[in-house]
Amino acid sequence: MIWTAWNNGDYHPTGAGYGFKLTAQDRDRHLDRSWQSVFIELPSGEDFITVEANIAKESFWGSVCRELINGQIGRWFLDEGYAPWTVGDPPRFQVEPMGNQRFRVSKRLM
Repeated sequence: MIWTAWNNGDYHPTGAGYGFKLTAQDRDRHLDRSWQSVFIELPSGEDFITVEANIAKESFWGSVCRELINGQIGRWFLDEGYAPWTVGDPPRFQVEPMGNQRFRVSKRLM
């Protein structure tokens, strides 16, 4: 599955306003409406940090807003040099479902 980096238009050094955008097909195939949140494993050195993102909101399940948002995701983008990015060219990442509402970001796609 491929997730695209997302920003709400405000580039905060705290990481606020960042997340991952999913396609509707990936969302519907890999996430469940009954879940309150998902856990995203982000590579950090030789380990992973785990970030929780709320999906218990109608906007996530609608046709427009399919973002997994958390300031820690933004902080990770900034720390890893993925953000800020050129307008219209956000980084994309390979993501693997791990079971139990968990997803692992495995690598950045070029």
